[in-house]
Amino acid sequence: MRLRFLRAQALLDAATLIASMVVASFISFDTLFPWQFEPQIWSLLMIMLAGLAGAEWVGSRLLVGSAPRPGYGRALAVTLMVLGTTALALVATRVYFSRSFIVWTMACFALGAVAHRAWLRRRPWTEELVLITGEQALVDDLRDAPHTEVLAVVDPATEERLEPLEPGVVLGVDLKAALSPRLAQYVSSCTLAGMDVRPISQVYEMHTGRMPVVSLAEGWELSTPVVRTAPYLPGKRLFDILAVLATAPATLVLAGVTAAVIRFSSSGPVIFRQVRVGRGGAPFTQYKFRSMWHDPDRQGASFTSRDDDRVVPAARNIRRFRLDELPQLWNVLKGDLSLVGPRPEQVEFVERFDRTIPFYSQRHLIRPGVTGWAQINHGYADGEAGTVEKLTYDLFYVKHMSPWLDLEILGRSFWTVLSGFGAR
Repeated sequence: MRLRFLRAQALLDAATLIASMVVASFISFDTLFPWQFEPQIWSLLMIMLAGLAGAEWVGSRLLVGSAPRPGYGRALAVTLMVLGTTALALVATRVYFSRSFIVWTMACFALGAVAHRAWLRRRPWTEELVLITGEQALVDDLRDAPHTEVLAVVDPATEERLEPLEPGVVLGVDLKAALSPRLAQYVSSCTLAGMDVRPISQVYEMHTGRMPVVSLAEGWELSTPVVRTAPYLPGKRLFDILAVLATAPATLVLAGVTAAVIRFSSSGPVIFRQVRVGRGGAPFTQYKFRSMWHDPDRQGASFTSRDDDRVVPAARNIRRFRLDELPQLWNVLKGDLSLVGPRPEQVEFVERFDRTIPFYSQRHLIRPGVTGWAQINHGYADGEAGTVEKLTYDLFYVKHMSPWLDLEILGRSFWTVLSGFGAR
């Protein structure tokens, strides 16, 4: 069903692109048959369709750990990728084509792509599930997921006879549970019959974007994927450096204004330094603009609460829009941080959570980040319970780290910053 949904969206985009070219032809050439005046229209169509195919492929890769819900942001991204591909191809081939025609085509395509996604969002893709597990927390999370319908939950120890699965229904099996002989035979029969049988952890990750910590056994289930993605790490590091340098003109201006506001709104240093735990558990000094009264943690490390009286009033909007984190871009250039990764935590908290939260140390397998999967999905954690929930997102990122997931996180982070989501 997932693949069918993605194919339908791609076909709708292709149809929208062709229809947009017809509309643009009428506007620019006063005809619905542009090939009469522009013989190279077929070449342009092939270039645009090639760009569209590439955009759809990238878009499908960005759906790591999530159900394929049509997104308006992706409609804009597809439009920009098609336009960029077309521009590069025309520059490379030096073929002239009407700029008016291309502009109108892209404008109509953007409107059409948003329109048909709005229509698709009225009937989002849903996956029907039968779950074999005794973990009620996993079941509850899957019931709450927007693209699932849990038809039944089966006790792993049951000896009752089960009916065959209906076509299209997914059987999620808890691999840590001890299955009864009858149930083990049922799962084997479903597999041999070619039905969709998956580990419940895989189903959970896909629909929630979280790692079910209860399904982890030894922890190597996370370290092994990190080893496999090792070839990506040098490219990730290069991207971090280039992205910071490319955005430096804008970030330096914002940093200057932020520093001035902090300097004249309260006494104390403009830059706040704090030791955090990085990759492999190694400590490093993290830099931020000071947004609290000087020496706010003199009583020891503590979480920030809503309306925290330690925050300087003039700096509340600075924290809301994450401007206080701009100096961390220097940490990125130094190699302490990546743009995307689990957020680094204070040493005292790490020492405590290593003792009380299973697999907490696994989040240090990779370089921490300025933003991350947990930040855009959960926000700020102000206690151990919230930290456990954020850990499920961090471990998901550790397992599924890729260029596509990083692009997804960076894109959604812009909205997180603009909306102030999760800020304290």
